[in-house]
Amino acid sequence: VQGDLFNTHEQRGPEEIVSCYRVSTGAPVWRHRDAARFWESNGGTGPRATPALSDGRVYTLGGTGILNALDSRTGAKVWSRNAATDAGIKLPIWGITSSPLIVDDLVIVAASGALVAYDRAKGDQRWVVKSTGGSYSSPHLVTIGGAPQILLMAGKGTTSVAPADGKVLWTNEWEGTPMVQPATTADGDVLITTADAMGGLGIRRLAVAPGPSGWKVEERWTSRGLKPYFNHFVVHKGHAYGFDGSILSSIDLANGERKWKGGRYGSGQMLLLPEQDLLLVVSEEGDLALVSATPDKYTEFARTKAIEGKTWNHPVMIGDVLLVRNGEEMAAFRLAVSSR
Repeated sequence: VQGDLFNTHEQRGPEEIVSCYRVSTGAPVWRHRDAARFWESNGGTGPRATPALSDGRVYTLGGTGILNALDSRTGAKVWSRNAATDAGIKLPIWGITSSPLIVDDLVIVAASGALVAYDRAKGDQRWVVKSTGGSYSSPHLVTIGGAPQILLMAGKGTTSVAPADGKVLWTNEWEGTPMVQPATTADGDVLITTADAMGGLGIRRLAVAPGPSGWKVEERWTSRGLKPYFNHFVVHKGHAYGFDGSILSSIDLANGERKWKGGRYGSGQMLLLPEQDLLLVVSEEGDLALVSATPDKYTEFARTKAIEGKTWNHPVMIGDVLLVRNGEEMAAFRLAVSSR
C-alpha cells in the first residue's frame, strides 16, 4: 500500500497480473501481465505471494517463479527474473509462494526452501543459499544480538543467514511446518512451528545468542497448545495468538501453556490491533470477526460476512480502512477503531 494506491497479484485466465487499485474507490490504475498460469487441484490457480513496495518500485513473485520489478506509478517493467530457474529447483506441489523481502539494496525471495538475493536496482543475482527442504514460507528479517539476519522455515528446520552475503549463521534442525512465518518475543527469542514424525504440530521457543565460537541456539520449551499449520500467529503482551487447526488459541510465552481455545474460522487469516488488544479475523468462508487479544478468555465481539467464497488471502489495514480479497472478489470496509 502506498498512499491511496495498493498493489495485489491475481490470476485472470492464462495470465498472472500485477494490479494497482485505488484504496478509496477500488478503481483500477494499471495492470502488468505475464503469460503464466499455475494450477493445483487443492490450492487452485494463480500467484500466492504478497507484493513488496520500496522506493517507487513494486516487487512481485508469481506461482511459477517470475520475479518482477515494476514502476509503482505506471506498472512499467524495470527488470524480470525467474527465481525457480535461478535457484535450480523444480516447482513444488503448490507452486512458489514466497513474498519478496526488501533488505537494503537487495530483494530476497524463497523458492522451495532455497534463498535467492538480487540487486533490486538492476536484478543481478547476488547470492543463493541451497534448499534445506521444501518450503512455502517467506524470508523473515529479524535482528538478534544486534545482528540483522534472515530466517526461513523449511521442511528440515529453520535456517538463519546474513543478508549481505547469504552466509549461514545458525540452524535448528527440526521437521518444521514450512508454511508458517516465525516470530520473535519481546526479549529476542525466536518462535518457530514444528512437526514430529507422527505429524504433531506445535510451537518451539528458541534462545539465540552470539558467542565466541559462533551462534548458540537453545530450546526453551516446545508446546502443543498452539499448532498453526496454514496461517501465521502473532505475539502480543507476552502471549501468542493463532490458529490451532481451524480454532483460535492463545498460549503463555513464558512456558507455552495454553490459555484458551475457541471459535471456528477454517483456514483463515488475522491481523493484530495492538492498541485495542483485538484480533481482526477473516475466516476461510469470508466472514470478518473481531476477537479479544487478551489471555483471560476467548471472546468474539462481532462477526459479519465480508466477501463470498474461499478466502485465503491476508487482510490489510490502511488507516481505518480494511481491505479483504480472495480469488473472486475484494472489498474495503471503514472501521471505527478506538482505544478501550
